[in-house]
Amino acid sequence: METVIYLRLKKKVLVQCGQLLRLKDICYLVADEKWQYLQDLPIHTVDLAHGNYALIELREVIERIRQHVPQADLRNIGPLQTIVEIMTPIRIPKKLSIVLIWIFLFTGSGLAIMNFHTDVNMKEVHERIYYLVTGEKEKNPLVLQIPYSIGIGVGMILFFNHLFKKRFNEEPSPMELEMFLYQEAIDQFIIDDEKQKAERKDYDGSP
Repeated sequence: METVIYLRLKKKVLVQCGQLLRLKDICYLVADEKWQYLQDLPIHTVDLAHGNYALIELREVIERIRQHVPQADLRNIGPLQTIVEIMTPIRIPKKLSIVLIWIFLFTGSGLAIMNFHTDVNMKEVHERIYYLVTGEKEKNPLVLQIPYSIGIGVGMILFFNHLFKKRFNEEPSPMELEMFLYQEAIDQFIIDDEKQKAERKDYDGSP
């Protein structure tokens, strides 16, 4: 009876420098119970010799499995490669990075809003609207400015679809979509760059 093994490579994994990657670290394996030992097959030992990223191709995984199960029918149901990101010894603590990002975003968005209001002269617009509605001139029409300021905050919350850890619905926010597309572009660049490095190494005959 033919042995059928289904493979699904993980898109990206984060590992320690010097870590020995086994099949279960980079791949989901679906097979009969007697073939589950294959998950402990050593695949690759990572290091920083060629940078913070490495690429493990599907063919490498297939070759390693066939050394143990040459008669297996291996079927891929996922990506053709796994991106391996090697953690560097020096990393910014997660909480500190969150605080720094929050400060940068808060400052940047605040300055953007203030610059926009200066460009369109929002104060004068409010004064004009108040005069048109009431027929009275008021230098500080708080009845317009306070709801407007609250509306900006509420609008930003609805735009990002988040209030702290609470989501209002399952629809991704524009920011989440942009971050997803940005990460997709980075991953594709890493894949192409690592392939080019491998091709140059093969061409030069360097180890």
